[in-house]
Amino acid sequence: MKKLLACYCIYILTGGYYIKKFKIIKQMLNNIDFIYFLSTFYPVMIYLKSEGSVFVLSSPIFTRKQLIQLAIPLIIEQMLTAAVGFADTLMVSNVGEAIVSGVSLVDSINMLLINIFAALATGGAVVVSQYIGMREKEKSLEAAGQVFWVTLGLSLIVSAVSLLFRPQLLTVIFGTVEPLVRESALVYFLLSALSYPFIAQYNTCAALLRACGNSKVPMYTSLLMNVINISGNAILIYGFDMGAAGAGLATLVSRIVGCVLLVMLLRNDRYSINLSRLLPVKLNFRMIKSILGIGLPIGLENGIFQIGKVMVQSMVSSFGTAAIAATAVANSMSVIIIMPAGALGMALVTVAGQCAGAGEYEQCKGYIKKLTLVAKLTIIALSALLVIGMNPVLKMYNLSDETAVLARQIIICLAIAASALWAEGFVMPNGLRACSDVKFSMIVAICSMWTMRVGMGYVLSTVLGVGVIGVWYGMFLDWIVRVVAYGWRFFSGRWTRQKVVS
Repeated sequence: MKKLLACYCIYILTGGYYIKKFKIIKQMLNNIDFIYFLSTFYPVMIYLKSEGSVFVLSSPIFTRKQLIQLAIPLIIEQMLTAAVGFADTLMVSNVGEAIVSGVSLVDSINMLLINIFAALATGGAVVVSQYIGMREKEKSLEAAGQVFWVTLGLSLIVSAVSLLFRPQLLTVIFGTVEPLVRESALVYFLLSALSYPFIAQYNTCAALLRACGNSKVPMYTSLLMNVINISGNAILIYGFDMGAAGAGLATLVSRIVGCVLLVMLLRNDRYSINLSRLLPVKLNFRMIKSILGIGLPIGLENGIFQIGKVMVQSMVSSFGTAAIAATAVANSMSVIIIMPAGALGMALVTVAGQCAGAGEYEQCKGYIKKLTLVAKLTIIALSALLVIGMNPVLKMYNLSDETAVLARQIIICLAIAASALWAEGFVMPNGLRACSDVKFSMIVAICSMWTMRVGMGYVLSTVLGVGVIGVWYGMFLDWIVRVVAYGWRFFSGRWTRQKVVS
């Protein structure tokens, strides 16, 4: 009786797949006595794999509880991060549209550079996750140290170049802007450039902690950083009337505190992945090659993606201060909509990376589908809430009538497009990247960015005279191309043939 119950349980849990595939029910029944109890655990996904002539049970690498424990702190952390950008824009907006426009222009550059740093951190996290999946603790510790030094070196170089050539960079990227906007941008850029090494190392340490399933420590650190940032904004912007300088200084201090705190914590070997072996500096170029082999394509993809966004921002700036301010407000709103989904994408890097390291690609497929679906549902829910509460929120920005009307139009279009496309276009490919399938996503992202977001955005907004909303239509076309390409790649199964670390 218990064998029949076990057979029925397997049939239900796997949709009859293994019964149909293996056909030799007698042989399977002789090897599954030990799993008859599974009938009481219906919600748990069970996977079988063939090892020679014996069938064994392969436990889920991540249980539902573990996924929740990983994802929830990430969502909270990312929402807190979004709150920093929201608070900066909101507080600065109360002292004039010229200042909020200057901050917004520099933030587009900041996002470019920070995403490059984050890509290297992600490359390291993928390598570490795959080593964890392989049960190679020593190699995972060594990889953590290597990504720390690589990210630190790059961030110091970028910071130095940004500090030396701030005026030239702003002129080349954004052209001629209003004097007050440029003045605010230069001040904010100076303080932002000083913070690059700190935010780079904060992201690296946070990624390493998430790679071993610890997302609570980055969440608490992010909470502290938010408190410092928002308090600093209130004191420096309102108390001392420092404008863009106040927003930049508060952000700089918060990033220094977050970086120092995480590095100090990871120097302790109490964590399974730590930085206790940083000194003496000993570079393993073979391991660095593995990290860069994943990190560089992601970095190139993110970098070119952000360059495209900067060019889009440059197009937006040509439509005047109202268009710049409306886009800045819409960008702040978009962060709120997609941030929880982005957090689930970050969780997927850890989950898929460990599955790939363990060779469990069937489980990986299930996790990618599940987390993508959850991400989509969160976007739909938040988009609906945003549209419902849009008018009171817009009033908080003290926008002119022209800017408010334009911002409202952009936000409605954004909510619809994000609900339909964003999860499949940006969460799902994280699972592919974590399995070392980075080149395909890089090619798709770059081609789609330049042909749709930049090319079609220019055609629609300028050539056809649609205006600034045409820039956003180009972005939505970019999302459509990504969804089609990544969907085909996922269902083709070709991403499972990529080489993981050795």
